[in-house]
Amino acid sequence: MTRYTRAPAYVPTRAIIDIGSNTLRLVIYGGPARAPEVLHNEKVTARLGKGVAENGKLGQRAMSTALASLARYRTLLDLKGIAEVDVVATAAARDAVNGQDFLAQIRALGLTPRLLSGEEEAITSAHGVIGAFPRAQGVVGDLGGGSLELVDVDADGCRHGTSLPLGTLRLPGLRAGGERAFGQTVAKMLKRADWRAAPGSTLYLVGGSLRAFARYAMTTSGWPIDDPHGFEIDAAPAQALAKALAKRKPEALLPVPGLSSSRLAALPDTAALLFVLIRALQPGRLVFSSWGLREGLLWEHMADGVRMQDPLVAGAAAFATEYGIAAGTAAMVTGWTAAARLPDGVASSEHLRLTATMLCLATAMVEPNLRSDLARDWALRKRWIGASPVDRAMLAAAMIANTGQTDLPPDLSLLAAPEQLRTAQAWGFATRLCRRFSGNTAQGISGSGLRVEEGTLVLNVQPQIAVLVNEGVERDLRTLAAHLGLKADVR
Repeated sequence: MTRYTRAPAYVPTRAIIDIGSNTLRLVIYGGPARAPEVLHNEKVTARLGKGVAENGKLGQRAMSTALASLARYRTLLDLKGIAEVDVVATAAARDAVNGQDFLAQIRALGLTPRLLSGEEEAITSAHGVIGAFPRAQGVVGDLGGGSLELVDVDADGCRHGTSLPLGTLRLPGLRAGGERAFGQTVAKMLKRADWRAAPGSTLYLVGGSLRAFARYAMTTSGWPIDDPHGFEIDAAPAQALAKALAKRKPEALLPVPGLSSSRLAALPDTAALLFVLIRALQPGRLVFSSWGLREGLLWEHMADGVRMQDPLVAGAAAFATEYGIAAGTAAMVTGWTAAARLPDGVASSEHLRLTATMLCLATAMVEPNLRSDLARDWALRKRWIGASPVDRAMLAAAMIANTGQTDLPPDLSLLAAPEQLRTAQAWGFATRLCRRFSGNTAQGISGSGLRVEEGTLVLNVQPQIAVLVNEGVERDLRTLAAHLGLKADVR
């Protein structure tokens, strides 16, 4: 995503070191507590789980690579002055016969690793999904290098977490006996774990390999959003794609922008597992999440009041503040534009309209000849936690209307219905009218009002600020009124 006139970066506040079976990753977070922003993200592919899958032990070379990376991470954190650090180890260290020796060497570096049990790993990943999708209900599946975690989630929390030895490093060996034997092996593992799901539920998928599958599906279907977070696909087409990919050799796969060669090479194995899971769990749809174990750790540290915040509003408010838009100003504009509703418009949540308003106001702070790119960059490319594909399309439509354009890109219709896009356009036209008239000032907003009276959209203005009404204001009022199917009048 292209970033333009931004204020200094957020101050880093917290870090997580994730010692996985395939990679070791350091992520440093900052920004709003409810929608933390990644300020630093690096990984090293140590493949700790490879030796565990082959002989039950962590290989010496893999451990040396891991320890060298962890020493670097520790030094970086010291230099940055970050004291709040969570260090977690998962399947490879958990399953290896020399796992405790490896953890002791990590402690010698001055780090304090916490070894998660299979159930703890499953539940923590599920907490990450709950943080990203506050109304999540269904099954969370987190695929790592050494294991697959499954857990039920609903409004009451997480239940029945389990960890199965089905990580990506184990899949080639498990598939060596053929697809039928592989399917039977997975089915037996699920049965031994007493694990099943309600047919038709939502399957939330976490992990880089599964997001690689999502990227492939997005690219081949012409999906207009770049970010796999929040990508949704019905179970039937997902299963058909998984079946097709499982039969292909990596070199026969189409190249996918942003997808590494290693992820592409592992895609057939991932697809084979996903095919079997869909057949066994019978979900209605699949939703892919970039939030998982690491963000679950953040979620577990959040105060209850922070958890109750809307993540989309929190993230957008922090983002808009970087462009000089205060949350209070955006709230006033959102209240002022409330009358700009289509007669038979979509009943949308106010949090999305507030978010659209904040982003519309922020675009006005950017150089004019750059604004036309912002709708796609900000709405469709930036990672918004808590935004569905429909939400993204509506945000884009609002920002495009806020620039005065009446036509929308055709690909937005792949994400949202025409009436939803028209509703969002009304938000953008109304925000443009408000900021043009009032200059986003409290006096201008409080000294005027917008309402509908007998087929007319009326802009009421107090006499002392009537001079603010000019040709541009009248033109924006007529554009909004025409969009709503009304006449326009200034009083």
